[in-house]
Amino acid sequence: MSSQKIQAIRGMNDILPTQTPIWQHIETTIRQVLHSYAYQEIRLPLLEATELFNRTIGEVTDIVEKEMFSFTDRNGDRLSLRPEGTAGCVRAGIEQGLFYNQIQRLWYMGPMFRHERPQKGRYRQFHQIGAEAYGLAGPDIDAEIILMTARFWRQLGLNDLELQINSLGTAAARAAYREHLVNYFSDHHKQLDADSQRRLHTNPLRILDSKNPDMQTLIEGAPQLLEHLDEPSQTHFAMLKQLLDQAGVNYRVNPRLVRGLDYYNRTVFEWVTQKLGAQGTVCAGGRYDTLVEQIGGRATPAIGFAMGIERLVLLLDAEMPNNAPHIYLITVGDEGMQQGFRLAETLRDAIPKLRLLTHCGGGRFKSQFKRADKSGAKIALVLGEDEVAKQQVTVKYLREKQPQLSLAQSDLVHYLKENFFSDS
Repeated sequence: MSSQKIQAIRGMNDILPTQTPIWQHIETTIRQVLHSYAYQEIRLPLLEATELFNRTIGEVTDIVEKEMFSFTDRNGDRLSLRPEGTAGCVRAGIEQGLFYNQIQRLWYMGPMFRHERPQKGRYRQFHQIGAEAYGLAGPDIDAEIILMTARFWRQLGLNDLELQINSLGTAAARAAYREHLVNYFSDHHKQLDADSQRRLHTNPLRILDSKNPDMQTLIEGAPQLLEHLDEPSQTHFAMLKQLLDQAGVNYRVNPRLVRGLDYYNRTVFEWVTQKLGAQGTVCAGGRYDTLVEQIGGRATPAIGFAMGIERLVLLLDAEMPNNAPHIYLITVGDEGMQQGFRLAETLRDAIPKLRLLTHCGGGRFKSQFKRADKSGAKIALVLGEDEVAKQQVTVKYLREKQPQLSLAQSDLVHYLKENFFSDS
């Protein structure tokens, strides 16, 4: 049997106990905001038919061409790990009859998979929270979605994200604009990098999204899509801006903002930070009014967004919430252990917010106190032989200079509530 260590797959990372508190804080905060807007959770499979992504994302996109984890199973079916959440959400909505004459506001959370070069804030297994609204065609739902994302940042204490918005218009307007764009970049073909030359006749709008600094001057000179919008899209975008202005949400119209997936139309937006280098987009979304019909459902207007949890973790890492136990319970002997477990359960019942770590594994007082101190707990509760005999408990402060005291076990809940958990 080989003794060689088995390591995690490159780009698929462990999230350790020291890191999970910030993840839980982000997930809980965003979940609460989503619930406050009456969005409902949907849980989707990690695996879908590869054809789903070919049809929705587009066969000439980088994701489908190079980045999907795809394989043929033992039945000969071609399957893929989901690279994003919208396609699966639309598939589920059609299959389960969620869209027929209905308005749906849905959200999901979980891992996504793309086979790309791992870098800071961008991994092969990454985690997203997404929300989607179906059955609403007006700019009011666009505004609600954006206002909801703005509330995420306020609740998380992120004050330096910039909102960028744009409109991609309808498919017909975009097709006409595409000709202007291809002509422009064809005239400057030698200035295009290899990726942009490849995209020129497959997905030319993605050239506008290039991060290559050598191409920025060329991109700045390209025709702007906003100048080629159809009239209904112009009206839609103008109303969205008016709603955001009235709500006091600052934004910048970025005429170069496009989305990497083929199915977007009209409103697109991103929340961007300067703190993460090239991976500065924290949240991105837009409308995809033709996607449900494209997969086989009835025409259904839709808008949604997704945000990468890893990037939020990087932004909030300096504000890691303290998840240390409040109390470390030290016991001596069998009777002390038995009383200790009863006491611990009583405390957890009475104080739901309490984080109590019970010492297990025996050992002397000195070694138990070392573990108590290392745990980060505020106080230690001690059940030695004397305490057990008298049905008492000793309270010892670990983080501040306070005299230790002995209490009747029956008085402990009142003491803790009065001094540490007055709101429980």
